[in-house]
Amino acid sequence: MSQWEVRLSNSKGLPYFFNQETKESSWDAPPGLSEDEIKQLQGAELLTSGKGSHAGQVRASHLLVKHKDSRRPSSWKESNITRTKEEAIEILRGYQAQINGSPAKFAELATLHSDCSSHSNGGDLGWFGRGQMQKPFEDAAYGLEVGKISDVISSDSGVHLVLRSG
Repeated sequence: MSQWEVRLSNSKGLPYFFNQETKESSWDAPPGLSEDEIKQLQGAELLTSGKGSHAGQVRASHLLVKHKDSRRPSSWKESNITRTKEEAIEILRGYQAQINGSPAKFAELATLHSDCSSHSNGGDLGWFGRGQMQKPFEDAAYGLEVGKISDVISSDSGVHLVLRSG
């Protein structure tokens, strides 16, 4: 009988795997367990509540424009960002007009222009839960319907457009 069980993280509200014998924990399924064996684990129902293994999480992309008051005013494109927050918002509004609600255009512009390393994935940040992103960003992502794009959001990182993808 497996020593693994599924528990719910108190801090993130997400399921994780816990080995009662070794006290090891992991977000990912333990190697060597088949899908059927995982389904038999104590607490396995936590894995399928809500949206499968991403219960309570959202998936989002963003297009970030940093400014001189950003937490880290540099990026893959510019080593020293000197624009004002107002200039950053103006730039982002220009992108917003080009995107015009299109997720494909969003990804294209994020790839070319986002000041985040996620630019190489079209701005995709993957799945995340509450408490993992800055509050204004998190609120925007959770507040959007899948496929919708936010208005300009300001965080400590800069100004963003957020596309909820999951």
